[in-house]
Amino acid sequence: MTGGATRSASVRNGLAVATGEYVLVHDAARALASTDVAMRVIAQLQSGEVAVVPAIAVVDTIKVSDSSGFVVSTPDRATLVSIQTPQGFKTSALRDAHASGNDATDDAGLIEAAGGKVKVIRGEERAIKITTPADLNTALSHLGLGQDVRTGVGTDAHAFGQGRELWLAGLHWPDEQGVEGHSDGDVAAHAICDALFAASGLGDLGSNFGTNKPEYKGASGTTLLKETLALVEKSGYAISHVSVQVIGNRPKIGSRRAEAIASLSAALGGAEVALLATTTDGMGLTGEGKGIAAIASALISKIS
Repeated sequence: MTGGATRSASVRNGLAVATGEYVLVHDAARALASTDVAMRVIAQLQSGEVAVVPAIAVVDTIKVSDSSGFVVSTPDRATLVSIQTPQGFKTSALRDAHASGNDATDDAGLIEAAGGKVKVIRGEERAIKITTPADLNTALSHLGLGQDVRTGVGTDAHAFGQGRELWLAGLHWPDEQGVEGHSDGDVAAHAICDALFAASGLGDLGSNFGTNKPEYKGASGTTLLKETLALVEKSGYAISHVSVQVIGNRPKIGSRRAEAIASLSAALGGAEVALLATTTDGMGLTGEGKGIAAIASALISKIS
């Protein structure tokens, strides 16, 4: 789906392809909104509500001012709430509300304008809208991260090799052709190692586990991940999150995704791991079926 020129246009584009009975609309800037809130919104929809929004109580005194900067009125803050996302709707109702073509900063507002009822449920403090550097610092505090947060990106690629077993994302793939390499050629694990080294400034895969270090010949990807974890922690950092995308025509990751994530996470001391897969539509080393590659990102924070 392609986004529109405005928020409302983007939502309408999404509604044009939505097929479910319910739809959630979420601001990407509220990156810390939890799954729990989304599930509570859905539960209200399933119980019969047409529109549901999470909100938190307003603790500041709110005043309405005119164009000259003078106070016009002071609403009773006991009746005010600050609306968050994800907002949930019966798809048909939101589609009808958007049929007006009007723009709104809040989809629930369109439901209200059409005479519909909007149910307010309890939101959460952490679902802040991250729009300023100060907001980002607040978000990091919710994540338990200090000011010293670093990111890194790593890539790895290997050509397929005859007589080699395939190890990928910490798993053995017995029915697949393996890749060439000094170690086991696990591109997912290697890309994660390089991302962590980039974030922590500890060199790269070659300088830490290269061919000049025979003790790592044939080493498994999980072994290298464990050693990388030890080096990162020794330098005073903790792993907050890693994400890795495998690029290749095969193997198909989907059926073993959960198993692979568990393997990678265990090797990284229980760190949160995301695993994705894609192809290159016939282009390049991976698209031509000559090899497999991976790209990874890592987020680490200073241990206080």
